[in-house]
Amino acid sequence: MSDTLNDIDPIEDTPFDKALSQRYLVYALSTITARSLPDVRDGLKPVHRRLLWAMRLLRLDPAAGYKKCARVVGDVIGKYHPHGDQSVYDAMVRLAQTFSLRYPLVDGQGNFGNVDGDNAAAMRYTEARLTQAANDLMAGLDEGTVDFRPTYNGEEEEPEVFPGLFPNLLANGASGIAVGMATSIPPHNLAEIVDAAVHLIDNPQAEPSALMDFVSGPDFPTGGVIVDSAEAIALAYRTGRGSFRVRARWATEDQGRGTWTAVISEIPFQVPKSKLIEQIATLISDKKLPILADVRDESDEQIRIVIEPRSRTVDPQMLMESLFRLTDLEVKIPLNMNVLDAHHTPRVMGLKEVISSWLAHQFEVLVRRSQHRIAKIEDRVELLVGYLAAYLNLDRVIQIIREEDDPKAVMMAEFALTDRQAEAILNMRLRSLRKLEEMQIRGERETLEKERDQLLKLVGSPALQRKRLQKDLAALRARYGPETELGRRRTLIEEAAPAREIPLEAMIEREPITVIMSQRGWIRAMKGHVDLSNPEAMKFKEGDGPRFFFHAQTTDKILLASTTGRFYTLGADKLPGGRGFGEPVRLMIDIEGEGDIAALRPAASGEKLMLATSDGRGFLTSAAGAIAETRKGKQIVNVRTGAKLVIVQPVGTEDDYVAVVGENRKMIVFPIGELPEMGRGQGVQLQRYRDGGLSDAKTFRFADGLSWGMGGSTGRIRTETDLSPWRTARGAGGRMPPVGFPRDNKFQS
Repeated sequence: MSDTLNDIDPIEDTPFDKALSQRYLVYALSTITARSLPDVRDGLKPVHRRLLWAMRLLRLDPAAGYKKCARVVGDVIGKYHPHGDQSVYDAMVRLAQTFSLRYPLVDGQGNFGNVDGDNAAAMRYTEARLTQAANDLMAGLDEGTVDFRPTYNGEEEEPEVFPGLFPNLLANGASGIAVGMATSIPPHNLAEIVDAAVHLIDNPQAEPSALMDFVSGPDFPTGGVIVDSAEAIALAYRTGRGSFRVRARWATEDQGRGTWTAVISEIPFQVPKSKLIEQIATLISDKKLPILADVRDESDEQIRIVIEPRSRTVDPQMLMESLFRLTDLEVKIPLNMNVLDAHHTPRVMGLKEVISSWLAHQFEVLVRRSQHRIAKIEDRVELLVGYLAAYLNLDRVIQIIREEDDPKAVMMAEFALTDRQAEAILNMRLRSLRKLEEMQIRGERETLEKERDQLLKLVGSPALQRKRLQKDLAALRARYGPETELGRRRTLIEEAAPAREIPLEAMIEREPITVIMSQRGWIRAMKGHVDLSNPEAMKFKEGDGPRFFFHAQTTDKILLASTTGRFYTLGADKLPGGRGFGEPVRLMIDIEGEGDIAALRPAASGEKLMLATSDGRGFLTSAAGAIAETRKGKQIVNVRTGAKLVIVQPVGTEDDYVAVVGENRKMIVFPIGELPEMGRGQGVQLQRYRDGGLSDAKTFRFADGLSWGMGGSTGRIRTETDLSPWRTARGAGGRMPPVGFPRDNKFQS
């Protein structure tokens, strides 16, 4: 028992917060440096580097056959990356997706997902091999260019970084979320990166803005259009932080007879096509974009999304601007170039610093490759010197081997050979003796020594190193140049203003309608401006009849005022058609409690309304301010207990007086200036009552006199021009109206 206790670490008395912070810090650093952030030198995270390394060891070259992905994933998690198989397979799938990587590193065979967002098939079904880009990224691994480190269990070795000339970090981009930091680097065009790198080789002190002459912006595998200004793009690249506004690429297609459709051929990066179609279809079903009629997905290998407008008169630019604002047809791609530098320290770098760090790595790789080659040449030259000695004394060498007990020691002593030279001669096969011709040996030696001299000059001359790297970059650019299918730029840079919010009225086709509401609250809209002189002739349900009816346009907002003082808004274009009886208005809005409908009228731009309650209080308000955005409406009049809203009257532009008549048949007239304009409230007292309340009120132009209908079928109107007996201050009791005033105490019967 005591032996067991001795094997256990002693218990430490440590504050909990200190122990927790220390352990969390270890986890955070592990996540940052060994999982989530890419290395600036090869642009890879450890899982991607291990995947490619395992595939290389399996000899899955571009010219070789495919092997099951399950085999690759098994090797990776068994030898190098002790994590879940699904996460490793997901990383491998991404390396093979042509819509995720600008230059795919894995050539997949089978279902590796699609741009609709569907998942890849299981790893037991799919097969893969490396691409030429992956080969270029790993070129030089066998030439002593980078350091190797033991794997997690010490049984294998893996490279710390890849040495290849392929600029993977910028060419394919990267994204990842660590602890307290994240990275997001979009893909770029390789030819542009190479051009910028060559410029930096010649001009190491060049300003970051000078690189904008070569790198115009990201180049996404799915194409699209970057609509940011050149200044905004340059600022993002200078600081290493920012974002890019990316839009879908579209064009109109003429369908004949004046009709057209908008066809989307490229969508923004990392936006699933199915999600995009769903967003547009939702706009149609929710009627949030009235000028949009239909969306169809006609894609095959190429993306083709057809947008159909409501009518031929719709402006294509307006329709697409609305879709850019309301859907993911326009997205912001973040830029956060947070990477691990050569010392494994996370840093946010600008474009110049990223390319300079990558070039520094390439110069180091070039020198180490040269030094490795020099060592190989020296080893070979050493053997060639021994072979030459053996050739010149071939008979003696054979005699020594046949007769001496220790031929190695004798040859070393007699011909001044090194141990390696003597061992090489002894290990030669007899058939090789015929090849030991003096001229061949001397020729190979001279060639190697000449190559060694050139390499020594290269190692010792930074100028030669720059020249050699430029030559290698030129060869790389030729393979991935803009004239190749893989290398051509796919994303267009075209500055455009941010998608503006287009008012709903601008999207609705303006057509005349006649709005009709029945006494029981059924509402409908008939096409055109029908005759309103005989509303009884309109069709209603049995026992129902007309209550409100007026002419409007489909672009109008219809205000509905409740007796509780709450205002609601209906879109004229959304009203049910006039073929039937319509629909109950309470299905369209949430009228509270027992409130009844006090008024229904279109909200005219710039119009003012006079509101008055049954207890004689009122004020002015703007029609625009009464428009509500939700079904629950907007409280405008704070109605006192026992009262209700009864008057909602438009105020004429030249009206300067207010006439009020009470249920006690007393009338007053006062200037409209005595009425306050309010957004919400109870208002002021219009007329004082001892019994009853307000019956009617209206605004008018004092110089024209006060008019009212005489009733009956004649349509006669009476006008009283001398109003001095009723002219008084607001809030007075008033006096009996002029002779002939309607008995129902209404200005309009």
